[in-house]
Amino acid sequence: MHKDFDIIVAGGGIAGLTAALTAARLGRRVQVLTGDVLGGHLLSIEKIEGFPGFADGVAGYELCPITQGQAAEAGAGFEMTEVTGLQADGAGWIAATAAENYAAWAVIIATGTSLAELGIPGEAELRGHGVSHCASCDAPLLMDKVVAVVGGGDSAAQEALTLAGAASRVVILCREDALSAKAVYRTRIEAQPNIEVRYRTLAGKILGDGVVTGIATRGIDNEALVELACEGVFVYIGHQPNSQFLNGLLDLDEDRRIPVDLDLRTEAAGIFAAGTVRAGSAGQAASSAGDGTAAAINADAYLDSGIWR
Repeated sequence: MHKDFDIIVAGGGIAGLTAALTAARLGRRVQVLTGDVLGGHLLSIEKIEGFPGFADGVAGYELCPITQGQAAEAGAGFEMTEVTGLQADGAGWIAATAAENYAAWAVIIATGTSLAELGIPGEAELRGHGVSHCASCDAPLLMDKVVAVVGGGDSAAQEALTLAGAASRVVILCREDALSAKAVYRTRIEAQPNIEVRYRTLAGKILGDGVVTGIATRGIDNEALVELACEGVFVYIGHQPNSQFLNGLLDLDEDRRIPVDLDLRTEAAGIFAAGTVRAGSAGQAASSAGDGTAAAINADAYLDSGIWR
């Protein structure tokens, strides 16, 4: 039975790109269905630190195109289209998209995650008009302005530090008693004079008519809203796995991530998962890149084994 490709990679983030690079170098016919944006949410990160080979860090919008170029040079194909479903096709799989279907013997799911939303009034209405998930994109527009960052993890800390280079004042709204970001980021925040952290604080409503003019907050133990005047609200409260397209094909864990074994195999023969969409991911760019490499090697071994015939 003919298949268009040996391996389809669903997702164009660092896990998907390294999977494509590795599989192509192993001589496999590889097609990457990247989704709407090549690079995933790494594109919005101004400086990825701790990634091997980049002593001073690397911007996501530089790292991902470099890796994509390597994969393309090795022979991988790319389409900027999103996988909307997977279905069995004999011993292989069909990946459906809005435009057409792609058939392969194996699939590597590397669809990553999307930034979670607050779900509060004003957020959807003012997205793109002061509500943002990308500090490096919007910091130049907020020179000498007051901005709020909602969240307490690595992403919130990194983006607050990026914004501090442009904004007059950055206020981090953290619902916990302490930031959960890595110590290196906490130390930098403490040393940054124009960053203030408000602990045990929740975002209640984003204010503005057409553009952001402020955010109403409240304490964990206090229902009274307090308004903070600001011109930008940046939301980093965690990530949601992009697994909705599976539509019950695979069992997911309680966080809707994909369970895998030590070889990154899912419960379905011929389907592998890599990067932050899988259960147990370390959530780092470097670990996702490693996942992509491992998934491709294991998919190659699966195809070599002949057990799928």
